[in-house]
Amino acid sequence: MALRNVVKVGDPILNKKSRVVEKFDERLSVLIDDMFDTMYAENGVGLAAVQVGMLKRVVVLDVGDGKIELVNPEITMQEGQQEESEGCLSVPGEAGITRRPAKVQVKAQDRYGKWHVYTGEGLKARCFCHELDHLEGILFTSRVIRKIEEK
Repeated sequence: MALRNVVKVGDPILNKKSRVVEKFDERLSVLIDDMFDTMYAENGVGLAAVQVGMLKRVVVLDVGDGKIELVNPEITMQEGQQEESEGCLSVPGEAGITRRPAKVQVKAQDRYGKWHVYTGEGLKARCFCHELDHLEGILFTSRVIRKIEEK
């Protein structure tokens, strides 16, 4: 496994849409493993492939209840609303309150191409939405309804 550089705000790749993954091979597995290592090293809870310079529809996350890898994810259900603070490894030093669904269901493949369905509430729902936004070239800063000072 290896640590990858996290792309920072200002890099135009963060504003691009990611491509669908069609090859489920060793290179994809290495990318996913590297993304987990990078996310943990940066003290993050989620990371999209675009944040390490790869325009692939791949996301990893761990909000404290175990690793989740999402390949070609899509939100299939959302309900309720929450307003909570968010930050981003690609936007260091900035944080803000965003409005996101309270509960989200995501359908995605794993590194082998097998489909799974995940449901998240609270932080996990926010993380799903935040990371899937990255795949569309959207940063959390465009969703901020109130800026907050990061400590």
